[in-house]
Amino acid sequence: MTTNNPELRQEKVETLNELIQATRDSAEFYADAAKAVTNPQLRSLFGEIAESKQGLVGSMSREVRAEAGEPATEGSLRGSLHQFYSTVRAEMAKEHGDYAYVSQLEKSEDRLMAAFHDVIKRDDAPKAVKESLLSYLPKVQQHHDTMRERKWAMEARH
Repeated sequence: MTTNNPELRQEKVETLNELIQATRDSAEFYADAAKAVTNPQLRSLFGEIAESKQGLVGSMSREVRAEAGEPATEGSLRGSLHQFYSTVRAEMAKEHGDYAYVSQLEKSEDRLMAAFHDVIKRDDAPKAVKESLLSYLPKVQQHHDTMRERKWAMEARH
């Protein structure tokens, strides 16, 4: 849905671009984790979620273009720092196994869910922005719940 008001259009583009960056960062984290974990089921799951997140990035990018905006093409600075952190985590995972990745990915999902909810709950967020984010929320929630359940299952085994 395109927005007629230029100010609302700009806010929608900026908000979507922030979430594109965060989602792209998350997809890259999953792709890296898929290469690093030893469990084949986790490797497959992480790869599937990385692809799904890239699909979300594509959908949000198309929506930005529909608003005559330019979609974000890179992750965030915070994501770059997170990438460095994940490299350090990879070294730790050698000692702590795949659980270290699951735990960090679950925390990453918490942050992404919070970012979506923060905008949706804002009183001053335009309706068009909220409606847009609500259309993506089920997939974001699904990824979040999958990782939370995986983490709980791994904790129950220890």
